[in-house]
Amino acid sequence: MLASIDVDVGGTFTDAVVTYQGRVAKAKASTTSFNLSVGFMRALETAAAELGTDLPSLLSATEMVRYSTTIALNRLLERKGPRLGLITTAGFEDTIFVGRGGQWADGLPVRERRNVARARRPLPLIPRDMTVGVRERVDSLGRVLAPLDEHDVAVKVKDLVARGARGLVVSLLWSHLYPEHERRVREIVRERYPESYLGSMPVVLSSEVLPRRDEYARTMTTILDAYLHQAMWEELGETRDELLRRGYAGPIMMIHSSGGMAEVRKTSAVETCNGGPVAGLLGAAFVGRELGEENLILADMGGTSFDMGIVEGGRPGAHRPRPLIDRWQVGISMLETRSIGAGGGSIARLDAATGRVEVGPESAGSMPGPAAYDLGGEEPTVTDADVVLGYLSPETFHGGRLRLSVERARAAIDTRLARPLALPVEQAAMLIRRVVDAKAGHALYKETALRGHDPRAFALVACGGAGPTHGCSFGLFADVGRVITLPFSAVFCAFGSAHMDIEQVYEQSRRLQLLAPGGKEWLADFSVFNATVEKLEERAKADLLAEGLPAGDAVFSLQLDGKFGGQLNSKRFACLKLRLASRADAEAVYQAFAADYGRAFSPLSLFPAGGVELHHFVLHATLPRARAPLPRRPLGAAVPPAVAVRDARPAFWHELGGFVRTRVFDAAALEPGNCLEGPAILEAPDTTTVVSPGWQYRVHETGAGIIERERS
Repeated sequence: MLASIDVDVGGTFTDAVVTYQGRVAKAKASTTSFNLSVGFMRALETAAAELGTDLPSLLSATEMVRYSTTIALNRLLERKGPRLGLITTAGFEDTIFVGRGGQWADGLPVRERRNVARARRPLPLIPRDMTVGVRERVDSLGRVLAPLDEHDVAVKVKDLVARGARGLVVSLLWSHLYPEHERRVREIVRERYPESYLGSMPVVLSSEVLPRRDEYARTMTTILDAYLHQAMWEELGETRDELLRRGYAGPIMMIHSSGGMAEVRKTSAVETCNGGPVAGLLGAAFVGRELGEENLILADMGGTSFDMGIVEGGRPGAHRPRPLIDRWQVGISMLETRSIGAGGGSIARLDAATGRVEVGPESAGSMPGPAAYDLGGEEPTVTDADVVLGYLSPETFHGGRLRLSVERARAAIDTRLARPLALPVEQAAMLIRRVVDAKAGHALYKETALRGHDPRAFALVACGGAGPTHGCSFGLFADVGRVITLPFSAVFCAFGSAHMDIEQVYEQSRRLQLLAPGGKEWLADFSVFNATVEKLEERAKADLLAEGLPAGDAVFSLQLDGKFGGQLNSKRFACLKLRLASRADAEAVYQAFAADYGRAFSPLSLFPAGGVELHHFVLHATLPRARAPLPRRPLGAAVPPAVAVRDARPAFWHELGGFVRTRVFDAAALEPGNCLEGPAILEAPDTTTVVSPGWQYRVHETGAGIIERERS
C-alpha cells in the first residue's frame, strides 16, 4: 500500500500526518526558519520512527506529498522581497498608488480604521520611481488601438535595471483580453538579458498570474506573486532537493487559498498565502460530516497565530468577495478564513499609553520561543502563563521531549508584568490568559454574529497545539456551548490536507449580458460562454496530464461572478451548467444567481429590470479521492478506567478563586463513552486539553472529545 505525507509549515511548528501501510502517524517539529527543510525532515523522521520504519523506506513508498504553509505571508510581513520594477501602460503609472476608494483602510483593524487622522496607506512594494509606462493601448474589447512601441520598452527596461531592479512585473491595460503585448515585453527583456547571463531578469506577466478584469487587483496580485516568488522557490527548492536525495520521486502538491492544490511547479507563490488555514477549514468540514455536525467554527490556535473559519450546512465558508493579502486587495479566489496574532507563543506586554496588558501580534516563534523553553527567550508569552497556572506540565510537555522551566516563565511574567502592575505572578499569568482568550473569543463571535449567524447554533473545533488548552475559555467569550477536540488537533491543518480532493482552479474574465436591461431579453448567442469554459477545461486537462494525473477522471464544476445592472455588488455563485444551449439554460443560470444574491444581500436587492451581467468564470477541476472514515470504537462505561488517571496537581481557576487540586488524565487511555466533569486536565504527547469548571467532557466513538457547557 502506498504512503502519503501531509505537512503544514507554521511560524512556530512544522506538523506532519503520515499514512503508511494502513497506519497513521502524526508528528511535530520546531519550524527552522533558517532552512525549512530541516524542520520538515525532522517531523518526517519522527513520524517514520513512530511507524517502525526509516525515512528512506517511507519516502520510497510515498505516492504524494501535500504541503500547506503560510511562509509566503510571513515573508511579506517581513518585507524581505527583492527590488522590483513595474511596467504598465503609459498614462496608468499611478494605478496601484491611487488604488480604490477605500484602499487606505484595507487590512486595518477596525480600531485603526476608525482613527482616520492616524491611518496610513501601506508603503508600496514597488515605489513610484520603479514604475514606468510604455506606449501601447488595448481597448475593453481586446482590440489593439495603439501597437506596442518596442524601442520604448527597451529604453524603459534598461532604465529600471539601472535603478536596481531584480525582477520585472508587467501589467498592461486589458491584457487579460489581449495578452500578446505583455508576452512581447517579456521577449524583449529576454533578448537583452538572456537566462545564460548573470544579469538575467525574471519577468512576471499579469495575464498569466491573473487573467481577469480589475486593473488594481490584477496588478497587485502580480506584484505580490513576483515579490514572494524567489524566497518561496528557494525554500521549497531546498525541501524538494532533500526529498529527492532521500529517495522520494513523486510530486509535491501545494495547498492553495482557493481550497484546491497543484504541483509546486504549477503553483504561483501568491496562491499559497493562506494554504494552512484553508486546509484546516476543509478538515473541519470532513470532521463535521463524520460527527454529524453541519455548522462548525474552526478555531486553530497555534504557536504564532489564531486562525478561524466557518463551515455552514456542511460546506466550508464562501469565497471572499474582496480578498486581501496583508494590506492589498487581490483577485485570486480565497476561501473565507481570518487570522489574528493570538497563539501560544504570542508575547504579552504592558501598553505604556493605556496601562493595559496586550497579547500579540508579536510572537516568540520557535527560536528563542517562550521563556519556559529556556532557549534564551525573556518575554512572557501565553505558554509561560499556562505553565505558571498549572495547565501545562513541565515534565510531559511535547511528549517529554521539551522540558519547560517554571522558574524562567515566572521570572519573565514577574519582570515584565507582575511588578509593574503590583500583582502576584499568578494573577498576572491569569490576566495574560484572560486577555488572549477574550481576544480570540471576540474575534470568533464577530466572525459568526456579524455575518448573521447565531454562535450558539455552532460547535467549535478547537485545534492547533494550544486550541484544546484554551478552547473552553475562548469558547465562553464566543458564546458557543459545544467544543470539539480531536486526537489529531495539534496537527489539524496537515490532517485537513490529507482529506482533500486534488483540485485546481482556473479563472478567466469575460463579460456577457445574461439578461438585458428591462428584464425581458435573454442571452441568445452562447458561443462566447461555451468557448470560455472549453478553453478553461483544456488548460485544466493539459496541467493534469503534465503532472501525471488522470485528466480523464476530472470532474468539472463552474462558478460565475455576476451583478445586477446599476448595482455595485458582485456575487459569486455555482453554475450547474457547463454549457448553455437554450433560453431555459440561461434562465436556470439566472435563478441560481438570484438565489445566492438574495441570500447575501436580501431578497429585496434583486433587480432584474436592471439586467444581469456575468463578468468572471471560475472552473474547478477536481480529482475525487476516497477518504477513509475516522476509526470508531463502541461506547463503553461513563467512568474512565483507572489506567487513564495520572495524578492531580494544583491549577489556577479564576471561576473557583485560585489554585485547586485538579485531576490529570492520560488522554490516550480514555475510552469512548467516558465522561469527565470540569475542572480536569487531559494530557497527550502533542497537546493538553483543559476542561474548565462548568463544562463536561465526553469521548465520542471516533475518539473526539465533546466538551459541553452547562447553561444556566
